[in-house]
Amino acid sequence: MRPVLAVSLLAAALSLAACKPTSFTAPAAQATVAKPQAAKPAAVPANDNLNAVLWVQRAAEYDAVSQTVYRAAADELDKALKEANWDALVPTERGNAATGLPPAVVMDVDETVLDNSPYQARLVHEGGSYDEATWDLWVAEKKAKPVPGVVDFAKAAAAKGVTILYISNRAVHLKDATIANLKAVGMPVKDDSVFLGLGTFVEGCEQDGSEKNCRRKLAGQKYRVLMQFGDQLGDFVQIVANTPKDRDALYDEYADWFGERWFMLPNPTYGSWEPAVFNNAWDQPAEARRQGKLDSLELAK
Repeated sequence: MRPVLAVSLLAAALSLAACKPTSFTAPAAQATVAKPQAAKPAAVPANDNLNAVLWVQRAAEYDAVSQTVYRAAADELDKALKEANWDALVPTERGNAATGLPPAVVMDVDETVLDNSPYQARLVHEGGSYDEATWDLWVAEKKAKPVPGVVDFAKAAAAKGVTILYISNRAVHLKDATIANLKAVGMPVKDDSVFLGLGTFVEGCEQDGSEKNCRRKLAGQKYRVLMQFGDQLGDFVQIVANTPKDRDALYDEYADWFGERWFMLPNPTYGSWEPAVFNNAWDQPAEARRQGKLDSLELAK
């Protein structure tokens, strides 16, 4: 029990405090302060390749399509091996009999075996476009990852005695870096001869630009080509006229080969399909090329 005296003294002190006058100072007028404006986000420049690169890098659908292609090819491989007359080269590129030759499959490298979307992503970020200098630097990094499904297919084919041939439009001076990258991701590389880059000399055959027909003929001299893999129509057969009409006609001619002897990988980021719609005129301003693309869109039938 607390003493009564202490309680009385406390009550008196509170009473005196209540009677003491209180000084009051009116607050000074507040200065008007401008509210900070939120910084406007920097305008993101339009880039025709943004969605395409994003799809390759982030869409599960891209992985699913690539896996589907390579698994379907694996299912066809045994049939191709068993049929002595099976050949994935068009007759005009088969200069000798394939019977009795060791089996091989022909594979393009970029966007068929190796995924170069990080290089494309850099171009999107920097507002740049493809050029040989930046491309060579990217290849020298040897950082490209494998396209989904390709390593499993290639290893299964190699285990059955099938040689993997790489017919690529990477220039021949990029051979060492390319082979190192292929080996790093687990692709079978029998020896340096399996890389046939742009600039490979083929006796008696004159190459037309970056077309691969001469190198396919060279492959056919040594191997029975069971299958071809690519992401462009020109990876399978020579394109004589790169127009939408001629490309469609070429596809129609060999449509039955796809899914059996030829296997196409998805690549929305670049390819000969793009300049075909603006008359292959890369020297036009970007706006004119884009207008050519817009004019090629089908709105209704």
